[in-house]
Amino acid sequence: MKRSIVTDYQQISAFSGRQAECTHHLIFGNSSRKLADEDGLFIPLTNDEHNLSTTGTINQIHGNPAAEKLSKMLGQVAWEKHQVAETGCTEAEARRRFMSRYGKSFL
Repeated sequence: MKRSIVTDYQQISAFSGRQAECTHHLIFGNSSRKLADEDGLFIPLTNDEHNLSTTGTINQIHGNPAAEKLSKMLGQVAWEKHQVAETGCTEAEARRRFMSRYGKSFL
């Protein structure tokens, strides 16, 4: 797995600043997880913040529909921004490339 394009702090939770215990793929499901690995679309989290919360799904990404939707939106924006910076393409072209790669837009 390559480095995240979202954060340089791989060992610190993106939410709480505590020691990270796992990574969350911003775009997930079936074949998307592999692409997210290739593209660096993941963030470090604690297990509780990811999917093992003992206080309910409101405090974790998985099982919380709003958090899952925002996760995918963040992943798309990060990917498009990275494309513009790396290739010099326009924002519209980056959006088309994302949709071609991931099969849809989350924005």
